[in-house]
Amino acid sequence: MRLLANFYKQNNLLSNMKKGVMLLALLVFSITIVSAEACDLTSTLLSQDPYPATQGDYVKLVFQITGLAEEGCGDIKFSLQEDYPIKFNPGEDGIRTFSKLDYVNDYQSTIQIPYEVRIDSSALDGANPIEAIVQNDNDDPIIKTFNIEVADVRADFEVYVKNYNFKKHELTLEVLNIEESDVEALAISIPKQTNIIVKGPNRVIVGDLDSNEYTTADFEATLRDGEITVDLTYSDTINVRRTLSKTVNFDSAYFTERIADQSTTSKWVYIFWGVVVLLVIWWAVKKFTKKKKRQ
Repeated sequence: MRLLANFYKQNNLLSNMKKGVMLLALLVFSITIVSAEACDLTSTLLSQDPYPATQGDYVKLVFQITGLAEEGCGDIKFSLQEDYPIKFNPGEDGIRTFSKLDYVNDYQSTIQIPYEVRIDSSALDGANPIEAIVQNDNDDPIIKTFNIEVADVRADFEVYVKNYNFKKHELTLEVLNIEESDVEALAISIPKQTNIIVKGPNRVIVGDLDSNEYTTADFEATLRDGEITVDLTYSDTINVRRTLSKTVNFDSAYFTERIADQSTTSKWVYIFWGVVVLLVIWWAVKKFTKKKKRQ
């Protein structure tokens, strides 16, 4: 009886071990099936044209999705988000949907998605991030971030007080284009403020100004020492009208000394001509005296 009991125990142990092995094998097989059915999509920004893009202008973007051959992939939806620095054309929502039946029948493992969008006129120079949402029927949506390259066409200037004539109240500003972008229709204006009172037009149009070139603008104004605000309005290379303000420091000491020099010069000029006049008078009187003596 004891031998029979031991036999049954061994059989039960072997049976349990077999069941455990079968369960483990079934679990591994299930995990393998689930892994095989996962949809692992990869999305990339394949190209942009032009590169870099220009502020305020259109750019063509082509995205690519790979991994469609996975069994777990269903219908695919790609949603480009309209957010700074890109804007859609009217009627565009940025959503592209691809049916699994279509791309499976066509034996496609990749999808290319083209867009044409406008770059914001104030987009920053260099890499600008944009976002898209990628989703298939069997998984949660994934937010993807891409970078588009933008070239800054905005100009920048340095502004100086070149000259100020206290007698005539003439102010001459010098403006230097310090960026690589050329500008057109540059206008220089002086808004109302404490340290300067402009008499007559407060806006001067100086025209085109190339990179690293300078120009001047003249105003009739009364100035005080301190900071002066100057507004510069121009058209950039994509014909966008832009305005920026610059602060100029005015120190009358640099120009009053020049007036003193001019006064000193004028004084010696007057003395010179005064001496000349006296010599002429003296010569005339002497000649007249000699003539009178002869008579």
